[in-house]
Amino acid sequence: MTNDEQINLKYSKNSKSLASVVIQLYSWNIILVNLVHILLCASFQVGVSHTATFRHLDEAVESMEKNLEDLKIVAEQWLNQGTELVQQIPPNQLYAAIGVLLFTIIFFFSIRLFRRTKFNTVLLSGLSGSGKTVLFYRLRDGSSHQGSVTSMEPNEGTFVLHTENTKKTKPVHLVDVPGHSRLRSKLEEYLPRAAAIVFVVDALEFLPNCRAASEYLYDILTNASVVKNKIPVLLCCNKTDKITAHTKEFIRKQMEKEIEKLRVSRSAVSTADIANDFTLGIEGEVFSFTHCLNKVTVAEASGLTGETEQVQEFIREYVKP
Repeated sequence: MTNDEQINLKYSKNSKSLASVVIQLYSWNIILVNLVHILLCASFQVGVSHTATFRHLDEAVESMEKNLEDLKIVAEQWLNQGTELVQQIPPNQLYAAIGVLLFTIIFFFSIRLFRRTKFNTVLLSGLSGSGKTVLFYRLRDGSSHQGSVTSMEPNEGTFVLHTENTKKTKPVHLVDVPGHSRLRSKLEEYLPRAAAIVFVVDALEFLPNCRAASEYLYDILTNASVVKNKIPVLLCCNKTDKITAHTKEFIRKQMEKEIEKLRVSRSAVSTADIANDFTLGIEGEVFSFTHCLNKVTVAEASGLTGETEQVQEFIREYVKP
């Protein structure tokens, strides 16, 4: 008899033995289930006394204990036979099987780790009076919503953007987060499921609010959810339809300077920011938005005149139709 025939014979014997163990294990399982079923039926029969019920219960418990002992013996036999089977497998085949198993585990783990849920939530954030609420209504239904109103609660809704009419377009869950400093904590509730953030800046009254807006944006860019999920941010310069409004290039440069000051001052207190989850920028270099782990882009808009094309393009880049 050749070596291959001897190996095949061993595999055949081991397979039969293993199958026999599985059948025994299954048989004991059926017996155990039937015992429990008989006990339940007996307990609910009309006219059965409490004494009889407890007697049946004791008998069932004793029988179950015996069956568990038998199952333990069968399991030990199964383990021993499995060990012998593994020892009889040629090393090259065993290593190949282990390699395939490890590759499969790593593959599925990688898919679950890197697969990102496709959220459709877009957050409108920024200081009070920057025009977030006007942009919200412009994107929702095209209305201008004249006047400045400080929102105490988030305005939110799920809808197809006003300029889109196709039924195949995926609705956007747009949230206008209050800009007041005492209400900004509400932003934390939405960040874990955000697809993108639109940070609105008043381009008309930018200089008086530059420091405060930069601090707020700094807190967002160093937030754990934003960094880990690499949530893209659009720096939206609103009210650019006004003649005296600052350009997006000017606003970007000024905010980068302010964030650099914040980064240096806070790093001087501690190697890691006290109030933030992650540090920002590259050590030894002047801060730029290009240093952020998530993508930060700059755009112009005007909620009052309805010039929101760049905002809509940004939203549709991360909430696919």
